[in-house]
Amino acid sequence: MIKRADLSRDYAAHREEYLQAITRVCEETAFSGGKYADRFAEEFADYLGVAAATGVNNGTSALHLAMLALGIGPGDEVIIPANTFIATAWGATYCGATPVFVDCTADTWEIDPAKIEEKITERTKAIAGVHLYGQPFDFAAVKAIADRHGLFTIEDCAQSVAAEFEGKRTGGLCDIGCFSFYPGKNLYAFGEGGAVTSNNPELIEKINVLKEHGSSRRYYHDCVGYNMRLEGIQGAVLSVSLKYLDGWTDRRIEIGRRYEREIDNPLFKLQVHPENTKAVYHLFEVQVPDPEHFLTYMKEHDIECTRHYPVPCHLQNAYAGLGYKEGDCPNAEQLAARCADLPLYPELTDDEVSRIIDRCNAYRG
Repeated sequence: MIKRADLSRDYAAHREEYLQAITRVCEETAFSGGKYADRFAEEFADYLGVAAATGVNNGTSALHLAMLALGIGPGDEVIIPANTFIATAWGATYCGATPVFVDCTADTWEIDPAKIEEKITERTKAIAGVHLYGQPFDFAAVKAIADRHGLFTIEDCAQSVAAEFEGKRTGGLCDIGCFSFYPGKNLYAFGEGGAVTSNNPELIEKINVLKEHGSSRRYYHDCVGYNMRLEGIQGAVLSVSLKYLDGWTDRRIEIGRRYEREIDNPLFKLQVHPENTKAVYHLFEVQVPDPEHFLTYMKEHDIECTRHYPVPCHLQNAYAGLGYKEGDCPNAEQLAARCADLPLYPELTDDEVSRIIDRCNAYRG
């Protein structure tokens, strides 16, 4: 069976290096925050080319803390794409703000700048874009809208580490960037992990206080805070993985572009990647008329495919009270109804990629 994602291959390739890193943390008992978490944050900021970064316990906390650091709170609204993982919306909700959902484009499947301004009110505080599937959203268009209305910009980079918009890596585009290192991400921890990045060090300093129980000096608490530190073991593991990220990214791109060139089945609709962006193919998402039938077909041929986000955010039960209905975000709804994703990870062999392409082209629905 070709798995949709297979982390065991990376572990087998770098087992000794991972175990040595974990052992060092254990020998120094640097488990909660500490120098290995801090070292990774510095390395990550250097890698992205941003002024500052800080590690946190997961990507959802990164979004929550980022919005708190921007002063988002009760009574505020945050523009969020309907086509994303629910955690993007949680960030606003946890702050007491209201997520306002906007449709995605029909081609890139990213937030549609043409739909944003009609949703802006006097309560809007920020626009949160998501670089979904590893494809950067149209930052220039979103930034222009934000500047016209005096809004903050937030980028959810959970799937886009190493992706670029007009030559600049994601995580340094907006006022603040949020990363997840959940297992399976392009850069992942051995458990939970996340980071917040910014070219404004003051925002990162606010998050450093918030994630440490509202404290910049132990046992002295200046504000209501949280326990959201990155664990030392995860920081050490991420430092190992960061050394291999560029190679992994190159391989993802190679596989993704093969899919784009060689899958010619007219039943499939693929994501568009604008020339001014560098996509990193966290997921290779396709639209097919009957995704569940397609998943069964691929499984019969020993290929695991899965589905991401079969219900868009605005139609989730958790947000039923906001009054959204079917038809409010038609592009996101169509993608949710037809989405399926193909195996894509750096350790896939060329022969496995060929098998996947052949089976996709042979599919007749």
